[in-house]
Amino acid sequence: MTTSPSSPASDEHQPPAVTDHLAWRRHLPALASAAAGINHASNAWDAVSDSFCDQDGWPVDEKGYADGKVKRDAEAWKHVEVFLDHGPEVLAAVRAAANSADYAGGPISEDLYRLRGIDTTLGRAGRLRHEWDQIMVLMEGSQPGSLQLYQESAEEHRNAEGWHYAHELSDQGPALVRAAEYLADRTDAERPSHAERARVALSRSAPGNRRVPSDAPAAARRRIRRPRVLPADAPSAESRRHQTGRSPDPRRPPLLSPALLRRTPSVRGA
Repeated sequence: MTTSPSSPASDEHQPPAVTDHLAWRRHLPALASAAAGINHASNAWDAVSDSFCDQDGWPVDEKGYADGKVKRDAEAWKHVEVFLDHGPEVLAAVRAAANSADYAGGPISEDLYRLRGIDTTLGRAGRLRHEWDQIMVLMEGSQPGSLQLYQESAEEHRNAEGWHYAHELSDQGPALVRAAEYLADRTDAERPSHAERARVALSRSAPGNRRVPSDAPAAARRRIRRPRVLPADAPSAESRRHQTGRSPDPRRPPLLSPALLRRTPSVRGA
């Protein structure tokens, strides 16, 4: 009977380790794209911000300067929300997979060091998003015109507050992605070796493949004997019995053929 991909019967055939491994790794492309998006928004603003200011750095075009920052903040906040949605699961997996050597001086030691403050960044950004959601709930009963005005103002405030967290994620985000990719690749490389060791262990434990060490006691070596292989043209057990007068089973007494019995003196006539 066919089962849907979400049915319990199909899930039973999925190894738990593989499922867990893929569950957090699938977030990496989204996080990598979000990290690049924050840096792009920041670099785009840096490229034009000087044009709105004088030589001392003071804005001479205040409206253009303000509009540019609003655009930068709005673009960056979209990527912050991607980190809120996908970052915690990847962060937990990275910390579970990293060992003391990774923190001490491995290839991702600097990236792991950058991640020390990412919990605070994600936590505060998450609270900011929660406050925004609450404001939108309170404004549901407003008039359409007023709702749009208040919503735009609230969005600008949220995005402006969120730029600080976006700026921090511009450094912490790429570090999270690099560390996660490194640990995922290392896990992929280790998995075949584990599978090979399990296969060898199973083959050794098979009944026909048990071996006794050469230094084992003689009694132990005698307990495990390989079955005797007879040539293809060897006579059958019945044929050997007629020819030799012996039972094919050495543990049983000899069986005499009828001809031998006629030549054997009777006990009564002896």
